[in-house]
Amino acid sequence: MSNESERYKKGLSIRKEVVGEEKVSGWLSEDDDFIGPLEQVITEVAWGTIWSRPGLTRQTRSLLTIVLLAAQNRPEELEAHICNAVRNGCSREEIREALLHTAAYCGVPTARSAVRLAAKVLASRETE
Repeated sequence: MSNESERYKKGLSIRKEVVGEEKVSGWLSEDDDFIGPLEQVITEVAWGTIWSRPGLTRQTRSLLTIVLLAAQNRPEELEAHICNAVRNGCSREEIREALLHTAAYCGVPTARSAVRLAAKVLASRETE
C-alpha cells in the first residue's frame, strides 16, 4: 500500500493538525495489512479530500461532524471529535447549541446522550 500520494500527504497533515500528532501517530503505528487500508482511506478521503476543501471553516466542519456522529450514535467517535472541535476553535456554547439542534431532527434521546457526553468531555478538558 502506498501512502505517498499528494492527497494522502495533505490529509495526514490536516489530520495531525485537527486530531493531534500523538493520537494520529498512535493509530498509524497500529497499521498492519488489515487495518492499514482503512487508515489510508480515512486519511485520503475524509482528511485529504473532504476536510481540505474550501467553502467551510474547520470550526463548521467540526460542528457538522459532531452532529452527524451524535445522529449515528457513535459515542467513541463523537468523544474524539468533540476534542477536535475544541482544537479547531469551537466554543463550549457552539458545541452545546449544535448538539441541542439534534433534538429537533434526531430526537431528544440522541441529544441527551450527546450533550451528556460532551459535558463530560469538556469538563475533563478543563481540568487538564
